Amino acid sequence: MQRTSTDGPDYFHKVVDCQWACPAHTPVPEYIRLIADGRYSDAYMVNWRSNVFPGILGRTCDRPCEPACRRGRVEDEPVAICRLKRVAADNKTDITAFLPQVAPRNGKTVALVGAGPAALTVARDLAPLGYHVVVFDGDAKAGGMIRRQIPRFRLPEEVIDEEVGYITGLGIDMRLGQRIDSLKSLLQDETYDAVFVGTGAPRGRDLDLPGRKEAAANIHIGIDWLSSVAFEHVERIGKRVIVLGGGNTAMDCCRTSRRLGGEDVKVIVRSGFDEMKASPWEKEDALHEDIPILNFLVPKEFTHDNGRLTGVIFEKVVAQFDESGRRKLVASGEPDQHFECDDVLVAVGQENAFPWIERDLGLDFDEWGMPKVDEVTFQSTLPKVFFGGDSAFGPKNIIWAVAQGHDAAISIDRFCQDQDVRDRPPPGTTMVSQKMGIHEWSYDNDISNDLRHRVPLRGKDESLKNVKLEVELGFDLQLGLAEAQRCLNCDVQTVFAEPICIECDACVDICPVDAITFTANGEEGDLRMRLSAPALNLTQDLYVSGELKTGRVMVKDEDVCLHCGLCAERCPTGAWDMQQFTLEMTHAGEKPCAR
Repeated sequence: MQRTSTDGPDYFHKVVDCQWACPAHTPVPEYIRLIADGRYSDAYMVNWRSNVFPGILGRTCDRPCEPACRRGRVEDEPVAICRLKRVAADNKTDITAFLPQVAPRNGKTVALVGAGPAALTVARDLAPLGYHVVVFDGDAKAGGMIRRQIPRFRLPEEVIDEEVGYITGLGIDMRLGQRIDSLKSLLQDETYDAVFVGTGAPRGRDLDLPGRKEAAANIHIGIDWLSSVAFEHVERIGKRVIVLGGGNTAMDCCRTSRRLGGEDVKVIVRSGFDEMKASPWEKEDALHEDIPILNFLVPKEFTHDNGRLTGVIFEKVVAQFDESGRRKLVASGEPDQHFECDDVLVAVGQENAFPWIERDLGLDFDEWGMPKVDEVTFQSTLPKVFFGGDSAFGPKNIIWAVAQGHDAAISIDRFCQDQDVRDRPPPGTTMVSQKMGIHEWSYDNDISNDLRHRVPLRGKDESLKNVKLEVELGFDLQLGLAEAQRCLNCDVQTVFAEPICIECDACVDICPVDAITFTANGEEGDLRMRLSAPALNLTQDLYVSGELKTGRVMVKDEDVCLHCGLCAERCPTGAWDMQQFTLEMTHAGEKPCAR
């Protein structure tokens, strides 16, 4: 193998597994250290720069960072990264002085269609640069799906108002209650130099089954029903409720039903429990609230009595796998099952709706009715129109919409300045030694087996009586500190300098996880199996030195390294150093700060 190149931003970024996995590349270890130091406002602003909605995401993110967390390789569970974000949000002081100053108008105007997380991110990035940002949305309040579809017992409205307000306060022209019904008309207004479409995935999929039309009064589309609850158009539901679907929307529907009068609420899913799209903690929350989840049942018919819904008939299926491992569901041969109910909530997926975009504009759509959007620039085939969030590539979580909003804002800025939108400025990186003395470091990374702390919950007797009462109470300062101390500081990197290594193997002896090996070089597949502990995770790189004086090379398995710094403490020559890696993602209007 060749000597590992660490010159670009990606190598050490990939080693910070949580940050690498986060679509917005939030510097997780940095803000967790700030929380541990009691600097909650600073921790909040680190988050705000990258993920825009720390208080909202600290309650609702689907947490792609946590499965990647290195702590999960030491113990059963990762650091509660998401809920620590909420600790920063809940305990910050007034941060308005830290928000960006708005530059004088630069003569460019950008229209944003939709006021959801993707569009608000674009607005947040462009407004400070002097763009006249005009946001259109049919709702009376900004927030999009954040406000319409996430129940208040998960996300209080005051949190939405606060964090959306930080953005709308940047001099943005908010035209709420103004729905755009024609993209052609918008484009004919020469005021706008670019248009961003962030309308989400506003249409829930339906089920075309016998009895659907006859019993329509009590069969509801899940996301529409959640919106009606959020805007207080719906306050009750029947005592017996069936929720069809296995995603997070289904979990929100069933838990909301329990709070609106549902006494016998069931979730019924066509797939297996482990195959459900809902996040594990969402399923756990539903089960905690005494909502059973029934699997491998496919709906066949809605039963009714002269138009009054009486139940749903299901076919029992089993999973079968062919030789290539593909799964299909086949009838089990068991008798159909009939479940009685008063209401059904259909939460089997969402899809985009673009009837307001004319098909003669030069904006191409694919066979599924989705706009053809460049995955890097988020530009459509109509150069001045950009997409982002769920409207670009289908439904995902808020953090994905934020990441796409940042990228789209870069493209819009470059497009409006007559620059190549595909010329993406690389992020800036910084490496700073943490050495404070011969064997002293400016951070504490004492490795201990500390189990993940549980977020306190409000009692069911109280929470199930009020659809607006937040269930999760969040970590208090003591629990927040304890959980923050579980972080392994993965952004503090082990950096090796082969010219001063004397090959004493002291680092090999001290390493608690056998991550370091001095051995003869070879092909990667062979080398991985000859290490002190075989390096089996091919998605994580090996850190390979140049040839040493004995002809050997140093090889470190980045996958299992705990960043404990014992190798650097033990090294008699200082060949190992602990250096903090900082990645600064480039946003619209910025030049990379490579230092």
